[in-house]
Amino acid sequence: MLNEEIIYQAIATVIDPEVGFNLVEMGLIYDVKIIDSCDVVVTMTLSTKACPLHQMIVEWVKEACQRVDEVRECEVNVVWEPQWNITMADENVKKALGA
Repeated sequence: MLNEEIIYQAIATVIDPEVGFNLVEMGLIYDVKIIDSCDVVVTMTLSTKACPLHQMIVEWVKEACQRVDEVRECEVNVVWEPQWNITMADENVKKALGA
């Protein structure tokens, strides 16, 4: 059965090419909602508004979600509040990035 954890696992396959960590451990995924048992809405941010890969990363998240068998549609909303900072990342990311 489709649940948020399955979606988070799918999104964790998307690696931020700039730092080499996945988007989930970076703390860039703020929320996952499953609607009507087969549509997914992801709320996320990026480490900076000037990210040159903005559109590509959004598309990678959408594609990762749609690879999950039960997912029919995926909508990705990029928000800038709260603004991402290194304290939102997992401990292994903070340590690797010297935070």
